[in-house]
Amino acid sequence: MDEYEIRREKMIVEQIQQRGITNPGVLGAMRAVPRHLFVPPELRENAYSDYPLPIGCAQTISQPYIVALMTSLLNLTGAEKVLEVGCGSGYQAAVLSMLAREVHTTEIIPQLAARAAETLRKLDYGNIVVHQCDGSVGWPPAAPYDAILVTASAPKVPAPLLEQLNPHGSLVLPVGGKGTQWLELWQQEHGVWQPEEIMPVAFVHLRGAQGWAEWDD
Repeated sequence: MDEYEIRREKMIVEQIQQRGITNPGVLGAMRAVPRHLFVPPELRENAYSDYPLPIGCAQTISQPYIVALMTSLLNLTGAEKVLEVGCGSGYQAAVLSMLAREVHTTEIIPQLAARAAETLRKLDYGNIVVHQCDGSVGWPPAAPYDAILVTASAPKVPAPLLEQLNPHGSLVLPVGGKGTQWLELWQQEHGVWQPEEIMPVAFVHLRGAQGWAEWDD
């Protein structure tokens, strides 16, 4: 094992398994994806640390545990078509791609979308498509989706995302402003979409038509 593989294994054991995430698929995906290649070169020494890191344009790559938690909430089996809103570095999309048939990921910031697409191409993640667009309204051309994951906090759940989700699907997203945000899991009960609050979190603001009118991340 090289130095990064050693750090990645330590991350999985100490940050993820010890916090109760034991899903073999999620652990395998986190073990397989080289997180250090999704952060700026000057931050690679910190890539496997227990906190988010800046990736430019006032955006971040999420803490490893949060990536694992959000992924595990989707209960992916390998057959799903997934939408990610907020591609950022491309790391979360790479993790999802190990557990899903097809991943569509959106990024509203052109610079980040281009960089993520290039990183994913170089690493040969062939089942991921990056769309530079306003992901707060989803990506209708590929709908419906079996699962949707949002990596920025919305003022409320975006209605277009629920409309693009299969009735038996799951939506995971943080909801709230600068004060309190809650990670929520949305699923249907008796034909009605219902949220479950998972835990308090801290994310950058969702930009776009269904996001915040102003942001100062």
